[in-house]
Amino acid sequence: MSKLDTLQASLEAALGERIQQIKRQFGEIAIQVSAADYLDVAGILRDHADLQFEQLIDLCGIDYSSYGDGAYTGPRFAVATQLLSVARNWRLRLKVFCPNDEMPLVAALTPVWSSANWYEREAFDLFGIIFDGHEDLRRILTDYGFIGHPMRKDFPTEGNVEMRYDAEAKRVVYQPVTIEAREITPRIIREENYGGL
Repeated sequence: MSKLDTLQASLEAALGERIQQIKRQFGEIAIQVSAADYLDVAGILRDHADLQFEQLIDLCGIDYSSYGDGAYTGPRFAVATQLLSVARNWRLRLKVFCPNDEMPLVAALTPVWSSANWYEREAFDLFGIIFDGHEDLRRILTDYGFIGHPMRKDFPTEGNVEMRYDAEAKRVVYQPVTIEAREITPRIIREENYGGL
């Protein structure tokens, strides 16, 4: 039995019906669980003697709104978490979809792994995903006055407002964006004998 077979069997035995989907990708296993089971599953993954995922090494938000060239019809937002078991020397990707696209919300994993703190703040800041139970959910990468969530697929590439220092007011001011959206098409010039053609 291979290492991945052992991990998959241990996951299926410990989590059972809570696993909505299990995949093997890139030499690792990825499981998907429901938002209702997310926090409980995280605790089991950390504490179960056959799993022992002691470390959360990454957590990120995902916006599926333009996935598959717009053919995707499932929930828009998801959270993907990368876990590591030092004791067992294996990795796991834990994925959960937010059930409501208008207010994307899942449980915070900070009670299970404190390292989730800044990752969840980043996913909140950039995608607008709310982590229920997070003790300090506030912006971490953008300014406190920032409008919107810049990693969402529908966020305008030029932004909503721009910030500049006003010498007369002696402070930073916000104003409507003055950048014009434009498309730049590179001009390609090829020599007649380019590449021996």
